Amino acid sequence: MARTKHKMKVPSASFDPVRIGIIGGSGLYNMPGLKDTRELRIKTPFGAPSDALVVGSLEGRRVVFLARHARGHRFLPSEINYRANIHAMKQLGVERIISVSAVGSLREDLKPLDFLIPDQFYDRTSHRVSTFFGEGVAAHVGFDKPVCAQLSGVLGDACDRVKVRVHRGGTYICMEGPQFSTLAEAQIHRQLRFEVIGMTNVTEAKLAREAEICFATVAMITDYDCWHPDYASVTLKEIISNLSSNAEHAQNMIREAVRSIPSERACKCGSALAHAIITDLSVIPAAARKRLRVIAGKYLSPGAR
Repeated sequence: MARTKHKMKVPSASFDPVRIGIIGGSGLYNMPGLKDTRELRIKTPFGAPSDALVVGSLEGRRVVFLARHARGHRFLPSEINYRANIHAMKQLGVERIISVSAVGSLREDLKPLDFLIPDQFYDRTSHRVSTFFGEGVAAHVGFDKPVCAQLSGVLGDACDRVKVRVHRGGTYICMEGPQFSTLAEAQIHRQLRFEVIGMTNVTEAKLAREAEICFATVAMITDYDCWHPDYASVTLKEIISNLSSNAEHAQNMIREAVRSIPSERACKCGSALAHAIITDLSVIPAAARKRLRVIAGKYLSPGAR
């Protein structure tokens, strides 16, 4: 079915919210099986998202799909407008985000073509804005448990049902890139007992938490970074080959996960900002209130405290 294209700033009151968002990483630029689709070019206070958001029906549930690097893979990890991507999802009513990411393995038993559902992140990025706040509003959300346990459990169970070898739990170290690790860096990461390394997901996780959206990562292992004695270095040819294999597994897993996500959230992600904003509401600039209306409007309105 041909896609229809729309431009929108903020959904109207009559817009049917989309509760489930999918962010596709390297190798996953579309979502086969998505029916009755339409593309939305959404404006946000933080600029344009990576690409059009594709809304449709998957396994009987309304979902929205976004290619993190854009279709055709046009953006480096540091060039992605993460704030616009998450804000656009929030505008559509998304409450849960399934984020798919290609990663390198830092352990022998975590093999290429395996999946890992991390429960922790370690941030080594330095060139990114990873908050919606600032410029007149200070907020500090809890981030000790950076992913939604309920959603992560759904993803792990979905992997089991579609026969994908999955590892539950572990730390995803997020590096700036776009270069791959040096051997010295890889050895240090192994000494620190990290499980996988990637270039994108911690920024999304931080912003999703501020937006009160449940977030979980599916880390698709493509290689052994550069530390493994049988693999002298990471090659793009190897990664692309494994990405192709992983993409089909990821699509099957996502369909299964979407089918089984509970209607109600049994977590605290939806109230992450309840006690996070420290700024006196009376001194918040009007421009900041407008910029944060979708993210934190219910906490910034008069009488919110």
